[in-house]
Amino acid sequence: MAPKNNTRRKFVTDITLTAAAIMAAPAISKASTLFKTDEGYTVGQVMDMFIKTVPGGVLDNTVDTLKSGSRDLKVTGIVTAMFPTFKVIKKAISLGANFIVCHEPTFYNHTDDVSWLQEDDIYQTKANLLKDNNIAVWRNHDYIHRLVPDPITTSLIAQLDWKQYQQTSNTFLINPNLTLAQLIKNIKEKLGLDKVRFVGDLTQSCSSILLMPGAAGGKSQITAIEHFKPDVLVCGEISEWETAEYVRDAVGEGKVLGLIVIGHIASEEAGSEFMMNWLRQHLSGIKVTHVPSGFSLSFA
Repeated sequence: MAPKNNTRRKFVTDITLTAAAIMAAPAISKASTLFKTDEGYTVGQVMDMFIKTVPGGVLDNTVDTLKSGSRDLKVTGIVTAMFPTFKVIKKAISLGANFIVCHEPTFYNHTDDVSWLQEDDIYQTKANLLKDNNIAVWRNHDYIHRLVPDPITTSLIAQLDWKQYQQTSNTFLINPNLTLAQLIKNIKEKLGLDKVRFVGDLTQSCSSILLMPGAAGGKSQITAIEHFKPDVLVCGEISEWETAEYVRDAVGEGKVLGLIVIGHIASEEAGSEFMMNWLRQHLSGIKVTHVPSGFSLSFA
């Protein structure tokens, strides 16, 4: 097992190479010249620049909308993050950045519907913090996942150092002598995690792995298990009454199947670092900073 610092350096190198490969396409490399003006960039121009590189272009039905601010706002600096938490917003303010590009919701539900939060003081404080500091927040979720290959997944694969084991976009064949306990230890070291949740026999073999970052949902996860028949599913998050119960029943029937739940943020954080690198490559004169939102849950 490589020391943590070496692993981190390797991850940064791998993710930079992955980003560079995607950025090298002619249509992407010319994007910044299509939108740059003498006055810099507006929020809308930065959004359109990225969307232009996505297969299929503009989506009619998407959650990737502005959650605060205006398309016409002139960008002074950009922060990328998984979630635009209070900590992330305050860090953006201290950096002089007025544009946050996040991957997940701002206001506690998938569509950022705030109709039910109008009297909620937590929502009001956060919304006012963004408004008072003239900060635009754009969620880049659907668009970034449509890039081929998906940089959220490829960035996680680079962080785990599993590229050499890859069979399909999300399946891997590793040493057949690797146990579930050893795989858990490896994942924790590579992702800098203190703990993960799991289902299964810690002595079972983990030769074949199915990787599903984020929150794919129980039906998708269970269907994928049936299709690929892995020894273990490594995923971002679950509904505890869905995939975990399916795997527990499989183990109860005597099947070799494990489940490792690393957490949604841990499984997709690297994608926000990819976004930082993309923006740095395509924008001139704009400071772009990735601010980790950290994990929302802790283990007592």
